Amino acid sequence: MASSITTTNTAVFAQGANHGRNGGTRSGSLSFHFRRPSFSSYSSKTLHVPASSNQLLLSTRISSSFVASSSSTVSVPHPSAFDVGDEISRLETLRTRLSQAGTLKDKLSVLDGDRLVQDFFNSSTGEALRSFNLKPSEVYLLKCVVAARQEHVLYHEHVGQLNSSYGGGSNSEMSALKAAFFTLLEMIEKGEVSGGHGSRVRMDATVALMKKLLSTLEEVESFYDCIGGIIGYQIVVLQLLLASNSSARISSLTCKEDANSGNRKYYVPAGVDLLKDAEYASQAALWGIEALPELGEIYPLGGSGDRLGLTDPETGECLPAAMLPYCGRTLLEGLIRDLQAREFLYFKKFGRQCITPVAIMTSSAKNNHERIKALCKEKGWFGRGENSFFLFEQPQVPVVDAEDAQWLVHGPFSPVLKPGGHGVIWKLAWQKGVFDWFYSHDRKGATIRQVSNVVAATDVTLLALAGIGHRHKKKLGFASCERSSAATEGINVLIEQKEADSSWSYCITCIEYTEFDKLGITDSPLSPSGLQANFPANTNILYIDLTSVEKIVSSERSACLPGLVLNLKKRISFRDHLGFLHSVQGGRLECTMQNIADYCSNRFPSQNLGVTKERLDTFIVHNERKRVTSSAKRKRKVSDKTLHQTPDGALLDIMRNAYDILSSCNIKMPEVADNVHYLHSVPPFLILLHPALGPLWEVTRQKFQGGSIAQGSELQIEVAEFLWKNVELDGSLTIVAENIMGSTSSAESGSSLIRYGYRCGRCKLQNVKIVNRGIDWNNADNSFWRHDVKRFETMRVTLLGNAEFEAVDVVLEGNHVYEVPSGYKLLVTNGNSGVSTRLVPIQKEMMDCGSWFWKYNRNESHITLEMVEL
Repeated sequence: MASSITTTNTAVFAQGANHGRNGGTRSGSLSFHFRRPSFSSYSSKTLHVPASSNQLLLSTRISSSFVASSSSTVSVPHPSAFDVGDEISRLETLRTRLSQAGTLKDKLSVLDGDRLVQDFFNSSTGEALRSFNLKPSEVYLLKCVVAARQEHVLYHEHVGQLNSSYGGGSNSEMSALKAAFFTLLEMIEKGEVSGGHGSRVRMDATVALMKKLLSTLEEVESFYDCIGGIIGYQIVVLQLLLASNSSARISSLTCKEDANSGNRKYYVPAGVDLLKDAEYASQAALWGIEALPELGEIYPLGGSGDRLGLTDPETGECLPAAMLPYCGRTLLEGLIRDLQAREFLYFKKFGRQCITPVAIMTSSAKNNHERIKALCKEKGWFGRGENSFFLFEQPQVPVVDAEDAQWLVHGPFSPVLKPGGHGVIWKLAWQKGVFDWFYSHDRKGATIRQVSNVVAATDVTLLALAGIGHRHKKKLGFASCERSSAATEGINVLIEQKEADSSWSYCITCIEYTEFDKLGITDSPLSPSGLQANFPANTNILYIDLTSVEKIVSSERSACLPGLVLNLKKRISFRDHLGFLHSVQGGRLECTMQNIADYCSNRFPSQNLGVTKERLDTFIVHNERKRVTSSAKRKRKVSDKTLHQTPDGALLDIMRNAYDILSSCNIKMPEVADNVHYLHSVPPFLILLHPALGPLWEVTRQKFQGGSIAQGSELQIEVAEFLWKNVELDGSLTIVAENIMGSTSSAESGSSLIRYGYRCGRCKLQNVKIVNRGIDWNNADNSFWRHDVKRFETMRVTLLGNAEFEAVDVVLEGNHVYEVPSGYKLLVTNGNSGVSTRLVPIQKEMMDCGSWFWKYNRNESHITLEMVEL
């Protein structure tokens, strides 16, 4: 027998374009109108739901307080239209009263005086919620949600109608989630204290969902306490939404006043050009090497990376950006190997081991935290020891609909959540003890880079940034470059601000691309006289002084959450509990990491636009774009007319950098054309060089001398102790050492720890010609940016342990695969009957340091290499 549900007077929270809304502005304000639709097909109509398996077709979204009894009719509260300005005032008054309330009891009393809270908790749904035996602190969270006009999160959403053509199978999600709340309400209405086994299972599922919701709300309330918790979160959302609909604009694109501050102006920031001032760049990089024992590393990896569309090939689960398999390894592994290359350079220069502590901000999005932790364990913590890592999890926050500021939901008690932006890293680091952890490792500063940027560690960029910041005791620094018209990136600016006391403040900071509309900045195309053409790009590569930033975020003011933005330029896709896909315009409150610089300004008694960079606590360095930023942020589409911010485009920038460094070593090779030439064709070559070959290019240049690399060749060098002298390559060459920078050994803690310079693999190629058929460039299965390619022929050298390989005065044609065992050197020369190979043992006294090694010397502001042969 079928049960029935009758609905009357039901309110709809439409999230798609199918339902529409009446909205608009009046007198410069914005009003939200929640229209009660005509329910000719629902009013006074009974929806028959089979008592057994149910299949529902989603046709509309109804927020309701249904009671699942044989014939229940429930009057459902609905939100009336409200003016956003008035709503902000109401919530601000409520926030003030809550902040003044001394105890939790007092705070609950304040909320109980709110009309929305009264109406909701006098309904049957409110009665049902009380049956959960909630603690007063949990009741407080739910009442904050209602007071913020988000009561639909606490409703059970019964949607749709029967559709026999949809299918006849059972729907476990329906029975586990939808029916659970119905059962609970029915039991409460009938006064039942227990139900059957099926009812109890469904009720348990509902209780679990409620606990998960309360956990999320507690996190939002706690993390955003400096702006008023849940209420404050919604206030800022409404304020930013109102601002995005404002008609106020700035007409001029250069150095004009902010629409929100008549006393603020923007100027192009002055800084060091690392490309033009090569001598100073070398000096600054040396400062960065010397400072390494006092520096930490911070990686914001909490983003979900939705635009990459990355999935686990075995399970089909969505993966975070840090797990993208790029050039043969995950993006996270790429960050660590860049860091270790700098540590290896420090070892070679000073002869001392240096292990940099790394703090990683993760999130629960796409199981990000657990996946990153599992990867670190799988890789043996990269030979650095678990105690050199600090993983801390970023909170997730509610996503709002751009049209009505309502929190999106994908199921009962289940708001759609996204990470709260990389700017939460500062407050989170303070709360979790990250600053104290760095201090315990004797660190004073830290460099920050994002996981998707695969070129940030190229040549001098990171080392010079850190060197200048540390040497001159700066609070914060930016690495920047020219801006690309196709990039979704902000700009760095020098802000001049006249303060209330008539003093003048100056700092270098960032304006996010999401804020361009407010300032009248057009996103494309670039105008030669426009703001974007003059101002450099923000790349999210930072240097920070740990003590200075901790002082800012420990203030518990809004400075804890810098650069709050509401990015509504992207569509939010999510699935409801029935598996239906929704896509709406929306966003969530985000903090911008780099805008912590806003609180690092310097004050002067009078206007001082000519203030020198030496007098500011903030600074900026510039370099060529391909040496600073190139990101693998979004999946390439067949219809794309640009490769910008795709893994494919980032690979081309890696190839351009390879061309720049190798061609400067008198190696003849083809140039890399503009990206448009590779939309439908393959790269001109594939060259991947381990960063420990430098990472400074002046070091790399001394390891490569002369020769040529033909069009369509492949070169991969995974060896730090390496020499290339007059080598001609026409085909594929791969040299991989097991111990690239040193060997690992077990510590007392049981971890494997790397020992730099100890028992490294080594390779020399002198006067060698390598010719083979190489990569099958036309193979449809090739993925060049993954370095997953099919080959006809190759020359591959694998060096196990401290093995060495030397090829001298020889031509190697066709397929050659050499695997050299640890403790041996393989010599390849030109013999009487062709290629001669000879395997000889390494002498005992040379086992640790090798039969030869590069000695790194300092010559003023430069590093010179000397080959030492034993």
